[in-house]
Amino acid sequence: MGKLDNKVALVSGAARGQGRNHALRLAEEGADIVAVDLCQDIATVHYPLSRPEDLDETVRLIEKLDRRVVARQADVRDPVALSSAVNDGIAEFGRLDIVVANAGIAPLGADVPPIGFMDAVNVNFIGVANTVTAALQHLGKGSSIICTGSLAAFLTRDAGPDANGPGGAGYTSSKKYLAQFVHDLALQLAPHNIRVNAVHPTNCDTDMLQSAPMYKSFRPDLAEPTREDALETFPMMNALGGVPWVEVDDVSNAVLFLACDDSRFVTGLQLRVDAGGYLKVRDYTP
Repeated sequence: MGKLDNKVALVSGAARGQGRNHALRLAEEGADIVAVDLCQDIATVHYPLSRPEDLDETVRLIEKLDRRVVARQADVRDPVALSSAVNDGIAEFGRLDIVVANAGIAPLGADVPPIGFMDAVNVNFIGVANTVTAALQHLGKGSSIICTGSLAAFLTRDAGPDANGPGGAGYTSSKKYLAQFVHDLALQLAPHNIRVNAVHPTNCDTDMLQSAPMYKSFRPDLAEPTREDALETFPMMNALGGVPWVEVDDVSNAVLFLACDDSRFVTGLQLRVDAGGYLKVRDYTP
């Protein structure tokens, strides 16, 4: 028996990266999946986003686990498209128990125009709110909402001028907003026995991290830094010695914990999977 037998999970950003891995981890434990992803580029994001064939691969891998899946191309910035995808999932499965609001972008670069700030906020924060809104009417007692944040939510810099451009500032701001949203929504849904939590990874080994804009953000001293150049500085984010990033499985295991009954009394948690990164940017007061 799996920890999520007879459960249905909605996962956004499911075509690749963390989203695909979360969907597969939940499916391994018995959940059927409603998988959504944009599957096209956004102009201010200077690395390729997922493609329809990536979402097709997610479907193939879930079905290989002998689980059912409804997959739809949907933009988390579009509430109508999200509601349509959720409704298709309800029509197929008859229920919804888990929401993993994971879709996110990092429009980094000094050359990103001001709209990059809003693109980051609209995907990373408004997109999370849209995903929760589309799902909420279908969630019953014991359901779980999990939002993907970032160690950036706990960084001290404000949303002013950023070496990573407007999109970098928007990324940090969006993750801060998300952390507060999770706290406040958890209070509102607690009387209904619906839990709301966030997972905040440090650098995670996905296409977002392994990209030219991200390498540049860590090595602004170089014109065209390589992965090897960035590897020299990645561990500086984290307290655990020499750890450049966490693996996707590390984050998916945290998502599974928050999705299943092992965490049935856990709500409003800001769960950092950050290799101690928070410890480096915050003073500890016992």
